[in-house]
Amino acid sequence: MLKLRFVVPALLAVAVLAGCQRNPLVVKRSICPAVAVPTYAGDMTLFNASGGRDAGDVDVTATITNVRGSCSEGAQTLATDVTYDIVARRMTTTGARTVTLPVFASIVQGGNLIVSKEIGAVSVSFADGQLRAVGRGGSRSVIARSAAQVSPEVQAKISRKRKTGDIDAAIDPLADPEIRAALRAATFEVLIGFQLDESALAYNVTK
Repeated sequence: MLKLRFVVPALLAVAVLAGCQRNPLVVKRSICPAVAVPTYAGDMTLFNASGGRDAGDVDVTATITNVRGSCSEGAQTLATDVTYDIVARRMTTTGARTVTLPVFASIVQGGNLIVSKEIGAVSVSFADGQLRAVGRGGSRSVIARSAAQVSPEVQAKISRKRKTGDIDAAIDPLADPEIRAALRAATFEVLIGFQLDESALAYNVTK
């Protein structure tokens, strides 16, 4: 099983704007990162030695699925553990075989800035006659808790109770550019995906 560990400096942050709870006019904010698979990075196709890239040349296909993240909040840190499955299918079932697939785990800030990236591998083993097999992987990210907090002023604007009938009751706090910018800078994601070369990524985009 792939094991990855991230340690992010205290100047970095994690924040996710969560949904409303009970009172729909009160906005709650979580300090734990979101976990996701980037578009086009969740599938991988291996081709046989013929050199072709048509459907008849496919050797093995694999998909990342069942991605789960759990956040442990400590006094000084936030630790996010991610587990996932890789479901692989081969075209021929003769003989036992193990396929090793490259997988990355990265922390992204504000939706577009890569803060940290680790590349490892997950192995999927097929028994003789087996068409489909599953491999399992995992990663851990650790971030300073102090870095996950926005300023008290911004937090007060986010969590302020709003009563029905107030002039600004229906106004989304994110409509304020200051709040939106502060949350974006403090928002991090843990992304899991296959490490693809340019040709493999282009195949995923066009298939």
